[in-house]
Amino acid sequence: MTRQAILVIDMLNDFIHEKGALVCPNGKKIVPNIQRLLTWIRGRKGDDIQIVHIQEAHRKHDADFRVRPCHAVAGSWGSDFIEELKPMGDEYIVPKRRHSGFAHTDLDLYLREENMDTVVVTGVWTNVCVRSTATDALARAYRVITLTDAVHSKTQEMHEYGLNDLSIFTKLMTVDEYIDACDKGEDPWIGGGDAENKVK
Repeated sequence: MTRQAILVIDMLNDFIHEKGALVCPNGKKIVPNIQRLLTWIRGRKGDDIQIVHIQEAHRKHDADFRVRPCHAVAGSWGSDFIEELKPMGDEYIVPKRRHSGFAHTDLDLYLREENMDTVVVTGVWTNVCVRSTATDALARAYRVITLTDAVHSKTQEMHEYGLNDLSIFTKLMTVDEYIDACDKGEDPWIGGGDAENKVK
């Protein structure tokens, strides 16, 4: 049986709130879809699908700020989760200081301890942190699913470029398609990637 981790990437004040330091204007659009997904998971029985919150949490003088505005400093309002998507219960939280949720964190260790084989990415930005995390998941031999209506970026163009890249090595699905497959007992990852080299 497949075991899946839903990664909720950087749904934080600094990225989603209108007063955030590095606001992703389209981030608010995906909040209802992620809420619906998490509600569905929290209402299921069993632990074959788990929720993991990825939280950007920089130090004050992080190297990332050499190329990007100062944002999501650990312990600040900006680094906190938006009210609509606060972690609940014992849902795991992974702080990160780089784009990828795997870079210098214990995400891989956690997933292996929980015997997860599939990573499902949601959150912001499609073409940066989402893609980086998905790439690193593939590098660690996880199967990767991207929920297309639960990720977004600064612009529609950035989002679409990100999805195009992700389609090469992940399974693109909507939230409804993912939930439907799981409810039917199907493996949602089947058919993922670009085995015939068709992506342009």
